[in-house]
Amino acid sequence: MTLEGMKAPDFTLPNEKGEMVSLKDYAGEKYVILYFYPKDATPGCTTQACDFRDYYEDFSKLNAVILGVSPDNEATHMKFIEKQGLPFSLLVDEEHVVSKKYDVWKLKKMFGKEFMGIERSTFLIDPSGVVVKEWRKVKVKGHIVDALATLEKYRIRKKEML
Repeated sequence: MTLEGMKAPDFTLPNEKGEMVSLKDYAGEKYVILYFYPKDATPGCTTQACDFRDYYEDFSKLNAVILGVSPDNEATHMKFIEKQGLPFSLLVDEEHVVSKKYDVWKLKKMFGKEFMGIERSTFLIDPSGVVVKEWRKVKVKGHIVDALATLEKYRIRKKEML
């Protein structure tokens, strides 16, 4: 299932502070980089979060917010944010409701065992709420630079169309 070119599924989830965050909070104002990751404080997820942290100012200059989503709870998110110095919110999807809406809750295999989990994925959503780009089965290395470049190119094309 691809969401590119479609209205992004709406959501409201608590962040690490228990504050409710909705996609519609950014409607008409901001681009949203919505990334789904399996688990706080694991090697790949830490690298990904720190890459987003390191490029946070670049995304901000392009009028984008970054929101991470995983099944972890508020306390785990807060600890991860504090330890890694993350300047963006992590959203709690313990019941996998939003992960299922974005079709990233998948059957996975590791060490011969099957289990349900998040397929690392990122979605670029424009201020009108449309998914302009999706990355599924993300490999962490180089992904954040690619996402930033895609946002820059998209914004340039949008300006040229005006």
